Formats: sequence, structure tokens, C-alpha cells
Amino acid sequence: MGRPEVSLENYDEVYKFYRDHQQKRLMAKLAYASLYAKYRPRVRYAEGAEARLDALLKSGTVLIIAVNHVTHSDQYTLAAAAWKSPLRRVIGRTRVLAKDELFVDPDLRKKLDMMGSIPVFRSKNHGLRAVADAGRLMMDISAERLSRGDSLAIFPEGTCNEEDQTRLQSINSGIGHIAKRAAGRGVSPVLLSIGISYGPDAHGPDTENVKSASVYIGQPFPDLPAKPMDIAHAVQKDLQSAVDGAVASY
Repeated sequence: MGRPEVSLENYDEVYKFYRDHQQKRLMAKLAYASLYAKYRPRVRYAEGAEARLDALLKSGTVLIIAVNHVTHSDQYTLAAAAWKSPLRRVIGRTRVLAKDELFVDPDLRKKLDMMGSIPVFRSKNHGLRAVADAGRLMMDISAERLSRGDSLAIFPEGTCNEEDQTRLQSINSGIGHIAKRAAGRGVSPVLLSIGISYGPDAHGPDTENVKSASVYIGQPFPDLPAKPMDIAHAVQKDLQSAVDGAVASY
């Protein structure tokens, strides 16, 4: 099917398309390699995390990758870091949740689709009641992709942190609902928290200090709690540790 217009009014067709959309893996790998050459993040790990992550990915384990959100370039930093880490193995098999407004520009949408993105209609843009049905369908699609062997990357803060970028904003239960729905489909994704820091001189979501970011990959976190809010609390704690690692390593 053709690419549908990404609009809230058209959300059913949007998610019908992204239920099965698959980018070309070779093109995705070339793009991720190019982003690494451009952004050159410095990737560090919690003790033993690199080997543990590599083993999990070799065994076919699916991940929910939680990343803090501080600039509009975070998705590119994440992609660049993936190329330089064991996550290279799942390039082309990872979905990335991204705000719907990024899909409006045709050229940018092509890049997002090539990177495996799935649009999210945010309540801050459309209102909580207006996005309720779309949000439930987005979580269903995300859980289904996990059950079919894809990993999923999420910026669970939902918006750029314009205050203290060393401290996470509150994480709501959305990431927990996705994990629970995936479990209902017979898969238990492992949480992987990744912290990003652009240094003490980076202020606001449009900072120019996006090259040579400090990226810290935490210890994979299996056996998530059962309840969505408990999962969100676990993510909050684990991701904050990864952010602390990124800040300390800058």
C-alpha cells in the first residue's frame, strides 16, 4: 500500500501501514554508518553491559530501548551510537517512536521511514481525549512488532528536556503499557537504557553541541514488573542511572 498521510484524522490507515512497513536493511545500515561519521558519539558502557548486550542480541532477544530526550538531534545521536555498538546487529529490525509532526515534510519522512520510525500523536499537540484511540492503536502496533522480533526505541519523556538535562522528566505509563501488551503476545522484551549528554554547555533542544556526545549504555534489564506504572517507575530509575553515566563520562 502507498504511504498514507500522517494525520490524527487518518490514524487508522497510518497504523495499518506501519504495522508491516519494513525499510531496506542495507540502506538503513548505510544511513546509520553515515550518521556515525557525522556525529561521532563517544559510547561507553556499564560494567559488563557490552558483552551482555551482544550475547542477548545474538540469541534473538528483543529490546525496549529507553533514551533520554534533550535535543532535536537525539535520534541521530542514537542511530550513530547504534552503529558503534552491538546494536548494529538490529539496525533495520528496530522501530523508533517519533512525534507525528516530523512526518509532514516528505523528505524528512523518507528518512524517518528508512530508519524504521513509527509516528506518535502526542496529547500535548492534539489533546488527551483526541489522541486516546490513536494512542491505544500505536501501543498495539508497537507490541505486535516486538512480538514479531523487532526491537523498539522510545524517548519516554515524550518531549525535550528544556530544564535540567541531567535529571529526567517524569515518565508516564505508556512504555509500561507497550511492554505489558508485548508480554500478552508471548514476548518478554529486555529493557536497555541509554543516556545521552551533550555536556554542561548544551542548553535547550536546539543546542549546536551535538557532535561527540557522551552516550552511556546501561546494563540490560530483564524481568520487568507486570504492571504498566511499575514498569514506568523501573524505567525512570534505570534510565536516570544511564543519564548519570553519560553526564559523568562527558
